[in-house]
Amino acid sequence: MTLTLTTRYLLGPGPTNPYPEATVGLSAPLLGHLDPEFIRLMDETCDMLRAVWQTESSRTLPLSATGSAGMEAAFVNTVGEGDVVVVAVNGLFGERMCEVARRCGAEVVRVDHEWGRPIDPERVAAAHPAPKVIAAVHAETSTGVRSDIAALGQLKGDALLLVDAVTSIGGTELRADAWGVDVAYAGSQKCLGTPPGLAPFTINERAFARRVETPRSWYLDLGLLGGYVGGATGGKRTYHHTAPTAMVLSLHGALRRILDEGLPAVWERHTRAGERLQQGLQEMGLELFAQEGYRLPQLTTVRVPDGVESAAVRAELLERYDIEIGAGVGPYADTVWRIGLMGPNAGDDTVALVLAALGDVLGR
Repeated sequence: MTLTLTTRYLLGPGPTNPYPEATVGLSAPLLGHLDPEFIRLMDETCDMLRAVWQTESSRTLPLSATGSAGMEAAFVNTVGEGDVVVVAVNGLFGERMCEVARRCGAEVVRVDHEWGRPIDPERVAAAHPAPKVIAAVHAETSTGVRSDIAALGQLKGDALLLVDAVTSIGGTELRADAWGVDVAYAGSQKCLGTPPGLAPFTINERAFARRVETPRSWYLDLGLLGGYVGGATGGKRTYHHTAPTAMVLSLHGALRRILDEGLPAVWERHTRAGERLQQGLQEMGLELFAQEGYRLPQLTTVRVPDGVESAAVRAELLERYDIEIGAGVGPYADTVWRIGLMGPNAGDDTVALVLAALGDVLGR
């Protein structure tokens, strides 16, 4: 039986259409997870992740799980019973950070912000005199807002700075070491242009030295995983689990594509595409949701016009044009659309396509 699927333009909050090089990686001959050739490719993937994260940390690797597991790994390895964790909340994924920290036994100090607005670094840093961890989302996927992580890093004091970079990595400026980020996680399926299934992750020496020695998760124990990828043990391998080798090769191809283009050029390409989309939406008479000056180029949030049924428009775009855009979440589930221009979709042709299709469906 032949499997036939419709080709979609994935222009929602993720996943995105993959870079061609990522697709080639998936179709390569399968390697075993202990094959010397795969180990070489894993090492190269970790090296390229360091370049994309802009970090020198040896403990930088693709976790064999989605970005949500990256969040779990960040917290279970740094947060123990009774630890104080300050969480900046300005959308759904800040909310999730609070819940994961709570399940680790933390004393969670929430610093709430209006959805659609960036976090206030000074208010977050002043929320507790001596937290173990300060956590924030760099690019809030639920609202399309970018927050100033560099400013928060300057104010963190002795706390570990833990950052969600799921939507920002590979799409907008991100400098882990220069900004004082101690622990960060991402996902493969957004601006990195790889199918979902991996969580690019980094933890520096400062955070690793203060980790929970026996975290609640065996699978996500970074003490074991560091030896598995070889980055922290002088190249010696210790068996931990069977890596998704095809997925690692897919990520390897996408990272090579990004670095060949040049990371600053990739950031600029996403910026140009996002600005053109946002300008076109406003010229169509639509109102953007996120605060001006802090709008993500790779994920645009736009208010659903009065009298328009959000789900009906999204269904028509999918049926007539094979275009997927996302609904809002939480209190904005029916009143906001999320339009992603990530990875290979961050280009003028995609901007023209989505503006024309949305204008046709809306009669504008």
